[in-house]
Amino acid sequence: MSLCYAVSQRTLHFKNPATTSRGVYQTRTSYYVTLWRADRPSVKGVGECATLPDLSCDVCPDYEQILTEVCNEVAHKGRINYEHLRPYPSILFGLETALAQIKVNGSAALFDTPFARGEEGITINGLVWMGTFEEMARRMQEKLEQGFRCVKLKIGAINFEKELELVRAIRTHFTSEQVQLRLDANGGFAPDEALAKLEQLDNDIHSIEQPIKQHQWQQMARLCRESPIPIALDEELIGVNQRREKEELLNTIRPQYIILKPSLHGGMYGTEEWIALARQRNIGSWLTSALESNVGLNAIAHLAAKVYGPHVTFPQGLGTGLLFTDNVPMPLEVRGDQLWFMPAKTLNGGKK
Repeated sequence: MSLCYAVSQRTLHFKNPATTSRGVYQTRTSYYVTLWRADRPSVKGVGECATLPDLSCDVCPDYEQILTEVCNEVAHKGRINYEHLRPYPSILFGLETALAQIKVNGSAALFDTPFARGEEGITINGLVWMGTFEEMARRMQEKLEQGFRCVKLKIGAINFEKELELVRAIRTHFTSEQVQLRLDANGGFAPDEALAKLEQLDNDIHSIEQPIKQHQWQQMARLCRESPIPIALDEELIGVNQRREKEELLNTIRPQYIILKPSLHGGMYGTEEWIALARQRNIGSWLTSALESNVGLNAIAHLAAKVYGPHVTFPQGLGTGLLFTDNVPMPLEVRGDQLWFMPAKTLNGGKK
């Protein structure tokens, strides 16, 4: 199958600054790959290739050149060289998305699942960004009022005692049966202080992501053994692209969970490989976006429905579609604590 391609760039703007342990994001820039069949130009696929500064393993000065060269190769061969693209997860993810869309004749419903048919939604967690105590408390209340039963708190921006106070205040009013709490430390704890801090947190917390910075496998393995709270790896997985490296990481650290972002962790191909290896070791997992536009979010949602479905009730991190003032239109809708796909709508919101 001979393909044609085009590459474009777009900058999205956050409604509110997105504060992480690595700084504050005001905008988000992505490349969009459009592929179409040479013999049927109306059959198109669009994929998002997006890196995060200071985080993605494939950030490089010649990124656009590499992307164009890879698109040219895929267009001529009609397929992806997965092994060649292991070092470039964001490029792989965008191309996988575009090709998957072509395979279903240009539909945004990438895989045949109940989610893609609009028969069921995917349960998602609410996200509370870092901020002052008052800001985080207000955002937490908003998520609960919106109907979220699993809320993720990003911590590390304010005094730890204040964050403890916020967690305890939530637990005073809501039990773990009413609201599941997930924490994300983004590597913010020092290795020699991490266990003591984890022991101060409420034992009813579902999990904590990346308590210490990545590349400290022995310290992380110790925390996974001794922490009263289950630990989920996120940044630790970035740049670990080869299968044997993944096996070594999981065998050494033995986390309770891994959190997978296709743009960071190997595209769809690498993400499914991570999930398979984790399942072999009784390690849980879930998918989340890496602040992509709705193009990437839609692809991740359909992947989640494919690998975890049907009936995806374990909350996924897919509630980022409302973060931008100028997002790309896609047939996605958040209803309560679920993300729904609306197959009866076209990409511009009109009826078929």
